Amino acid sequence: MATPTVLLADDEPHITHVVARKLRTAGIDVLTAEDGEEALELALTHVPQLVITDLQMPYISGIELAERLAADERTRHVPLIMLTARGYVLQPNEIEATNIRYMMSKPFSAREILEKVLVIIHRDDVGSERASA
Repeated sequence: MATPTVLLADDEPHITHVVARKLRTAGIDVLTAEDGEEALELALTHVPQLVITDLQMPYISGIELAERLAADERTRHVPLIMLTARGYVLQPNEIEATNIRYMMSKPFSAREILEKVLVIIHRDDVGSERASA
């Protein structure tokens, strides 16, 4: 089995550093982006197995990134984990229009993210689950 690649997009360097390190330690290749525009470019170029993105980012928000990935034939199958400020809830129509599998409120642990990543990467039927907390 090929090494999975995850794209991690967050404009807070400490979050990117901690989560990327945890994923790499688990044997996952990680691409990082500091904003939504860079994340979109990387996703379209490298087509990762999963995208982890913050909701509030410069240039392109996490939800706009999710919508653009879902609209592109190359990336519409790529699942996402959305990181949000505590208490922020996406509307059902926003989730339905995207491939968001989990919503995770900050603060969170890198271990929690790794657990979600492993569930998504190792699931036989990736399309069977919708976003949850």
